[in-house]
Amino acid sequence: MDSRPESPNADQPSTGGTKSPLSRRGALALGLGTAAAVAAATPAWAVTDQRPGAVRPPALTHNDRLVASRVSAKRALPHLRHLSERIGPRIGGTSSERSAANYLAEVLDDLGYRTTLQPFPVADKFIGQLSSSWPGLPDDLNWQVGASPQAALDTKVTARVVDVAAGAVENYPADVRGKIVLVDYVAAQREQLVATAVARGAAAVVFLPADLVEPRRASAFSPSLPGSASTPVPIPVVGVAQAQKHRLRERLAHRSLTLTVATKAHRGLTSHNVLAERAPRRDSRNSPVVMVSAHYDTVIGAPGANDDGSGTVLCLEVARVLRSLPLDATIRFGLWGSEEQGLIGSRYYVAQLPQAERDRIVAVYQNDMVATSWDPATRYWLLSFDGLANRATDEVAAAATRLGYQPRISPVTLRGSSDHQSFQEVGIASANFSWRGEESPALLEPPYHSPEDTIEKNISLSRLQVSMELIGSAAYATARRP
Repeated sequence: MDSRPESPNADQPSTGGTKSPLSRRGALALGLGTAAAVAAATPAWAVTDQRPGAVRPPALTHNDRLVASRVSAKRALPHLRHLSERIGPRIGGTSSERSAANYLAEVLDDLGYRTTLQPFPVADKFIGQLSSSWPGLPDDLNWQVGASPQAALDTKVTARVVDVAAGAVENYPADVRGKIVLVDYVAAQREQLVATAVARGAAAVVFLPADLVEPRRASAFSPSLPGSASTPVPIPVVGVAQAQKHRLRERLAHRSLTLTVATKAHRGLTSHNVLAERAPRRDSRNSPVVMVSAHYDTVIGAPGANDDGSGTVLCLEVARVLRSLPLDATIRFGLWGSEEQGLIGSRYYVAQLPQAERDRIVAVYQNDMVATSWDPATRYWLLSFDGLANRATDEVAAAATRLGYQPRISPVTLRGSSDHQSFQEVGIASANFSWRGEESPALLEPPYHSPEDTIEKNISLSRLQVSMELIGSAAYATARRP
């Protein structure tokens, strides 16, 4: 989910373009417990059983049964492991995002969909990586970080680490020459803090963000040093996430630490939307279109298991089930690139659609963060950019009633910041669907946008299963009576 106003690296620009698609073929029970042991979260209910957190057994239609009896969060789990563990952070326009796009396209291709990759240009990225040898960094966090574009790039430094806290001259020990310094990040002082480190002979600066108010935690970021734009700082400068900060300081408090800081500039980037569709047998050229969508990219340093690996694998699993069911509309899946930089992929897609093609779209079901295991996330939110109900919200609310979930579904609530906004801005019925805290859709889990957004720490297969049943049933109902 895009929340750039809250991110330290939110000022990266976006770009436009007119490239055309490339042809391609070929937890636990809801609201209970913590994120330990994902295997224990495997849904075990039959199609007629009352779901965890539901108020009554389901009253399903024949078409609901066709979907709800076949979608499987457990089946989707290998896809989620591939995205969040084998690939990891999927930064818009970089090779990691392209690897994910290729993987998703291959899966959809193999399912028999007509699959295309839609390319579009995006801004340069500046990324760092922290690593160390034994006894070094704990392996339960991802150690990708942001790199300053106005500091040393495409370089690697290995040195002992010194914590200089607030980073004033008096905080430095007698000699830090050749060492990597940990410095508390203060935006208004960042350039002076770096200048002090350079003057004292430091080999690299690792900025540590201020802690956010729980449950929020600070993300990794690319520190901007505008005063050094003409003459870059001669050493690497990186920005870590809150979870990484605490692990670094905990480790350094008990033993010495040697780190390798590597930085890389990614320039001239192209991001991709992954599009896949299956048309009905009759009148396929002019048939109504029902879309199910998610974004597959992440912020720097986040494995993105829930944001938005969960929505991505929901799309794959719903696609697997709907490929063989009778349809009266075209079913189209959109997996958006570069959402985290400002909904760039979905906005590009919508901008390229002629009005006649926009008019064909009946509803867009956008899935963003549909599986968190965070205990307070007990409400399934229907989020509309204009705050008004539409075909997408109506169909999911109706599916929730049939599944026995109506009390857990929010009223239609005004909120953007995900790809449904791109469609609603041009009058296409769309909504974002997500598990979040009971009081507000702004109440997000602690691992949000962090290195802790992993399967083990932040995924409930039960919530993912319910999401699949709700979206699958709603989308299929729409496709049967568009």
